[in-house]
Amino acid sequence: MIDGIKASFDNERYLQTQSDAIMDRVARFSGKLYLEFWGKLLSDMHAARVLPGYDPDVKIKLLQRLKDVVDIVYCIRAKDIEAGRIRGDFGLTYDAASLRTFDDLEDFGFSVSAVIINRYRGEKSATRFLNFLESRGIRVYTQPEIDGYPADVDKIVSDEGYGQCPFIETTRPLVIVTGAGPGSGKMATGLAQVYHHQSRGQQAGFAKFETFPVWNLPLDHPLNLAYEAAVADLKDRNLVDPFHLEAYGETVINYNRDIENFSIMRAIMAQIGAQGPGAMDYRSPSEMGVNMVKAGILDDDTVRAAATREIIRRYFRYSWEHKQGLESRETVQVVERLLQQVGAKVTDYPIVPAARQAAEEAKQRGKGDRGIFCGAALELPSGEIVTGMNSTLMHAEAALLLNVIKKLGGIPKQIDLLPPSIIANVCSLKEDIQQRKTAGLNVEEILVALSIGAATNPTAGHCMQQLKLLKGCDMHSTHVVARGSENGLRLLGIVTTTDGLPVTRGFYY
Repeated sequence: MIDGIKASFDNERYLQTQSDAIMDRVARFSGKLYLEFWGKLLSDMHAARVLPGYDPDVKIKLLQRLKDVVDIVYCIRAKDIEAGRIRGDFGLTYDAASLRTFDDLEDFGFSVSAVIINRYRGEKSATRFLNFLESRGIRVYTQPEIDGYPADVDKIVSDEGYGQCPFIETTRPLVIVTGAGPGSGKMATGLAQVYHHQSRGQQAGFAKFETFPVWNLPLDHPLNLAYEAAVADLKDRNLVDPFHLEAYGETVINYNRDIENFSIMRAIMAQIGAQGPGAMDYRSPSEMGVNMVKAGILDDDTVRAAATREIIRRYFRYSWEHKQGLESRETVQVVERLLQQVGAKVTDYPIVPAARQAAEEAKQRGKGDRGIFCGAALELPSGEIVTGMNSTLMHAEAALLLNVIKKLGGIPKQIDLLPPSIIANVCSLKEDIQQRKTAGLNVEEILVALSIGAATNPTAGHCMQQLKLLKGCDMHSTHVVARGSENGLRLLGIVTTTDGLPVTRGFYY
């Protein structure tokens, strides 16, 4: 959160402008458009962080405005299912995250028309996922990997290429093609469907909906650089679209993969055979897009500040993943260069020095657990910073959470929300009975203890009600956040970063 922040994004203006742009594109293709939907349909927290005031569910609300004309096709790559790939925002595998998305869509009145498992080669986990979906009444198609894709245009646009892909029956003019993540096969699915329509003598077209990068903001705008930080692990980078500059004399922004592949994509679309005023005669990759997010921005300075903070968050995330052996040093260096580009340091994120100072205070006071001194800090919606430190009784994040809800509830810090006997009994359970190396309570355990205590302690109950105010708040920890604390913080909607220092002197524990 940013101290003194004001709403810098107008969701209503964005919804109106964006829905008009999409329907104009549907009309261009005589009423059948396959729209590749990038990013998350629901809970787009990256967009919410870099565009303060942005509704994380605004895209599903956009589709609600278009509900009478929308079908949804969902793509997932077989290899991602087989590998158990994890979505970082949910902490779920791609197949489990997909099931969650289907349930969330139903809550908004949508159902998935079909699921496409792309690059399918009979993988066991993908087959199991397929069977489960079919048992629940969802249409599932498998789509093979096309040899020579995307370079061999003649083969791709033939019976041996797109012709091998299943034709998905849809009844509405706007087909949203979305998926579990990057590389899920959304574009191939959309273009294959256009190929089938053309083979049947029917008019259809393809377009892309991507929130980021923002094509009509400068290349070095922090909002675009924050997107580049978000995809640093994919080695994506933003560029001026040379095709658009040549065709229209206008400087617009796209990203490297779209630009690198455009000549081939343009050849594929031309060979599919759409002719006349509705032809897919795009002259640049940016022209394929229908992104109108800039229309919703109200205050550029606030957006710049929020985007800069997001780059810092990404630095901490990739640094931690690098320490775990999950990410390369090169990815971390990409974000370090982006920080230099916006003129920022990690300590510009006020909770970072605050957490480190809390750890230092724990050390000076001799508090800590087994010689490890941890600090954590959270920024309240008002901009005020609250800190916590670890002890033998609880993790730093758990202590921080109690301090925060006391602050929000107007309760003096020295008043205990939990009887010391409850904390001592839980610690005894962990240490004496479960034989754990460390007994301190994590966030999940503190929340359970707090909810039990609230039954007889009105003050604890009052403070518990403050937890709902923490959604979207930023927290930083000096040390590795334990699994129980990480899960609890995620469920509260708190955005966490960490220095990733070890919490024990061992390797396994």
